[in-house]
Amino acid sequence: MKLDVIKLDGGVAGDIELSEDLFGLEPRADILHRVVRWQRNNAQAGTHKVKTRSETSYSTKKIYRQKGTGGARHGDRNAPIFRKGGIYKGPTPRSHGHELTKKFRKLGLRHALSAKAQAGELVVIETAETEGKTGALAKQVANLGWKRALVIDGAAVNEGFARAAKNIEGLDILPSMGANVYDILKRDTLVLTKSAVEALEARLK
Repeated sequence: MKLDVIKLDGGVAGDIELSEDLFGLEPRADILHRVVRWQRNNAQAGTHKVKTRSETSYSTKKIYRQKGTGGARHGDRNAPIFRKGGIYKGPTPRSHGHELTKKFRKLGLRHALSAKAQAGELVVIETAETEGKTGALAKQVANLGWKRALVIDGAAVNEGFARAAKNIEGLDILPSMGANVYDILKRDTLVLTKSAVEALEARLK
């Protein structure tokens, strides 16, 4: 598929042929869902913790004799049945991550790129470089109509562009190796540089 290559000032810098293997697939929600779930689960801290009966601060002394009181038998005030006692089988620190094959993760990224291309939310720019400051770049972004955009550059992000884009709300930038399904789907517009297209095609083919 062919797509126009534009400049940051809105001018057209030619066109580019995009691979059908990356940008021409029929997006599948089940594949995208599995990859996003894998990403979010791996990002989850898993540090939630409660105190068991061995960690609460009451005395371990038996609160009353075992028999003859007419009440239920208890050992100490740390039992889960008592207020402020230990929690039975509560959450403990653990990893929420699970495995997903590299082949499937690549497939998910191809479907995410195809979803953006099919929805008309894919833009290719010549380069992500600017000598101006934040204000100048913000005007260019507004003129291009990018409200919530993710810019993916080549192997390394241009320092000047990254500095200028830092304080622009709704504009994020990543190197090509940082491209991932969750970040692509979360934004309204996906912006790729020509070097990003080349890097993604080399990485995913």
